[in-house]
Formats: sequence, C-alpha cells, structure tokens
Amino acid sequence: MLMILAVSLLLTLILEEGFALVWGLRGRRELGLVALVNVLTNPPAVLLYYTATGLWHWNGLPVTIVLEAAAVIVEWRCYRAYSGQIKRPFLFALLVNLFSYGAGCVINLL
Repeated sequence: MLMILAVSLLLTLILEEGFALVWGLRGRRELGLVALVNVLTNPPAVLLYYTATGLWHWNGLPVTIVLEAAAVIVEWRCYRAYSGQIKRPFLFALLVNLFSYGAGCVINLL
C-alpha cells in the first residue's frame, strides 16, 4: 500500500506541477503551493479509495466521483486563500485534477 501511495503522489506531483507551469504559474511560492496542496489531498484520497473499494467492496465509480469532487473543493479553497497568481482558483483546481486523473487513467491502461 505504501508503494501505491508513493507512486500515486509522485505521478500527481509531476503532472500537476507541469500543468501549473503551462497554466503560467511561476515562482517557488506558487509551485510549492501546488505541491503542498497535492500532499494534502492525494494520499487521503488514494487511501480512502482503496479502503472503500478493496475492504468495503463499494463501487469504484461513485467513490472516485466523491473523492475527486472533495479534492477539487479542498484544492480550490487552498488556492483561493493562498495563491497570488491563480485568478480563477476553482477552474484551475477542476482542470488540474481532470488532467491528472485522466493522465493517470491513460498510464494505467498502458
């Protein structure tokens, strides 16, 4: 389980930092915020997903939807409160999570 958590976090950090750079974020403070927000949201989401689907045998799709929505909301609030460069924090949080989730799905297919 630790390996799954570590790989998931590492891939998320790489993908979302890259997205942030393309979005135009610059500087240690802004890119550090993106990293910290992902450290805050990714491990709990992955752990809850595997607990819900593996231990409790819940359907993965609704679990994923709820967890991703929660991650977007938490990240949006963090970006709104602490970012000086993100002008549309909800849109950024939504798109960066859609990008990293979609890229993760593609990587899992390979």
